Amino acid sequence: MTYPLVAVVGRPNVGKSTLVNRIVSQQLAIVHESAGVTRDRNYVEAEWNGKTFTMIDTGGIDFGEDISMGQLITDQAMLAIEEADVIVLVVDGIVGQMHEDEMVAKVLRASKKPIVLAVNKIDDMAHEAAIYDFYNLGLGDPHPVSSNHGRGVGDLLDVIAALIPSVERIEDINEVKVAIVGRPNVGKSSIINKILGEERAIVSDIPGTTRDTIDTVLEKDGVIYRFIDTAGLRRQSSAKEDVEYYSFVRSLRALDRADIAVIVIDAVEGPSTQDQKIANLAEDRGCASILILNKWDLMDDPEWATKVQDVLENKMRFLDYAPRLKVSAETGMGIHKIFEQLNIVMGEYEKRVSTSALNGLVMKIKSEGFQPSKGGKTLKISYAAQIRIRPPVFVFFVNHPDLVSDSYKRYIENQIRDVFVFIGTPLNIQFRSKYT
Repeated sequence: MTYPLVAVVGRPNVGKSTLVNRIVSQQLAIVHESAGVTRDRNYVEAEWNGKTFTMIDTGGIDFGEDISMGQLITDQAMLAIEEADVIVLVVDGIVGQMHEDEMVAKVLRASKKPIVLAVNKIDDMAHEAAIYDFYNLGLGDPHPVSSNHGRGVGDLLDVIAALIPSVERIEDINEVKVAIVGRPNVGKSSIINKILGEERAIVSDIPGTTRDTIDTVLEKDGVIYRFIDTAGLRRQSSAKEDVEYYSFVRSLRALDRADIAVIVIDAVEGPSTQDQKIANLAEDRGCASILILNKWDLMDDPEWATKVQDVLENKMRFLDYAPRLKVSAETGMGIHKIFEQLNIVMGEYEKRVSTSALNGLVMKIKSEGFQPSKGGKTLKISYAAQIRIRPPVFVFFVNHPDLVSDSYKRYIENQIRDVFVFIGTPLNIQFRSKYT
């Protein structure tokens, strides 16, 4: 499900990233954290006072020589306004109010969205008087915080939690939810349009967290597919960074709602680091995945085609379980195979392995004798069970969970896939003490 978005904005060096990191380090019921797409923008899901929300650090504004300072500030602030449910403006209590703060505040006031003003670097009560100058920004009461020491962060989160909307879980119905994700201009819209051009489609609205999102509902061979569109950009920015950030936020929200992520890659340009991060994001969110190389009809150079596939396997080796498709949204080549793979992957995503079959695998693993040991202790698996689907979650009950390394977890995953396959599906494998 999609959680409310809290955007953290402000000029450089006021402590935005430190504030987000402080929330993480205090372990305030964190659900998930990961690196974002653009310049490792951080996002983190947190729960506070019974409300879960996604907090995003928009990063510092880079005052380029060829772009006016005012335009850059406006672009960054407008992105936050368009997507956020609550906006946190961070200012520097030591430096005091700056002209850039006033420019951002002017734009934020016009948004009519809830705004929280955080005055950072107020490390003790002796410096709290510095907050009063910021009343001039017209954003209500300034809230003193210290990102470095954690002072006032809990109080700030109380204010944020009171402002964010409650999210009601939408009842799950029998449909395959598919997010079409990827970098801008890789052909996401063209793929959706080609699909719609061949099949009878119904466009419907589903309420999103911040606005109504237009999904496309399509029925084919008795299966209902809901395509979640992340392709359209409602505004173009003069700064490439902002376009990528906007795309990232939309992808994040789409993946929260999706069962399967169709990750579209431009075959002519070849897979990029950003493609890799988007794919990693899909796996982190527990989505099944299908990798699509679009514009394959333009690949008339065999050497380049081979190189693209080699780069794809290198960058996406963590998704070695995901199907790869070569398509052309322009000519329609391979589009019909998308539905074939969606059905296969969804079946795997919902697959449940019986406890008896899984423990048969445990016996095989024991017989192979690969058992980590350290300090006189040897790992022993007692039994295992699958406790969830969409995505599949497996729990292995062992005597010493602390002996489990990443390489051993990967070994167990490979063993599961060798026997039960799970095409296109991430596996959540946990190790718990048999004594708890």
